[in-house]
Amino acid sequence: MIRTVVGELAPAELGVCDSHDHLFFRSAMLPGQELDDVDAALAEVGAFAAAGGQAIVQWTPYGLNRRAAELPGISTRVGVSLIAATGLHRAEHYPAGFVAKVRPRLAEIFRDELIVGIGNSSIRAGLIKVAGGFHRLDEHARFVMHAAAEAHHATGAPIAVHHELGSAADAVLDLLVDTLGVPPGSVILGHLNRFPDQRAHGELAKRGAWLAFDGPSRANNATDPHLLDCLAGLIDGGYGDRLLLGGDTTTAKARGATGEGPGMSFLLTALRPRITREFGADTAEAIFRTNPARAFAW
Repeated sequence: MIRTVVGELAPAELGVCDSHDHLFFRSAMLPGQELDDVDAALAEVGAFAAAGGQAIVQWTPYGLNRRAAELPGISTRVGVSLIAATGLHRAEHYPAGFVAKVRPRLAEIFRDELIVGIGNSSIRAGLIKVAGGFHRLDEHARFVMHAAAEAHHATGAPIAVHHELGSAADAVLDLLVDTLGVPPGSVILGHLNRFPDQRAHGELAKRGAWLAFDGPSRANNATDPHLLDCLAGLIDGGYGDRLLLGGDTTTAKARGATGEGPGMSFLLTALRPRITREFGADTAEAIFRTNPARAFAW
């Protein structure tokens, strides 16, 4: 099944999916750029739905203003399935003292949010979000990934990974898969287009993990020219069935409905037609529908 904020969903019912995005997000590293407007989130999801979107995976983890209580209402009002995340980001994203306070209970927090509910609600998370550092895994990243692996083994939930500028994905697989025993098919490697090394991407694909790319966000626009080349290298290598694509909208400015864009709908109005022209309708269908249905199932 896939766990959405309004209940469990059969994978075949997920539909056209934005595999990595944010409706609500607040970071100590991005003061004044918070995603914290319910009406703006509703408008953004509505624009995505109007473009043919049917599901959004929100990677905002524990402690970064997920606004989980708002998600079921947005989902039912617009008719788009939403998947929420538990997990923990890099320490720099949190206020001073926050990480030290929650650290002793991380595995318990992740597990409870997956099987009981987020906060005091019955809204359950559908994946675990963690993060690595730039070209390395520091002590914080390793601790969080140990907790994530423990929660995965207790539940079967997938683990989605933020890679700082797309780096250290090999180190993540060394730890999560080789050391901690998480199946590679339960690991989603994010932001790989920020490190457009096609040889490295091929090596990661051989290890069986999911490869997630996020091109359209304004914060990541320098990587956009490399996106189709990175996808082409993997598709030509026979790994089109391991690819995911998301918008990763992290600031209000990047929203399409209420900001300067391009927003979530750009995935379907601009990128999907290009992917269809370049690689064919079957590959586009895999990236936006078939692959997410497998990647987020547990």
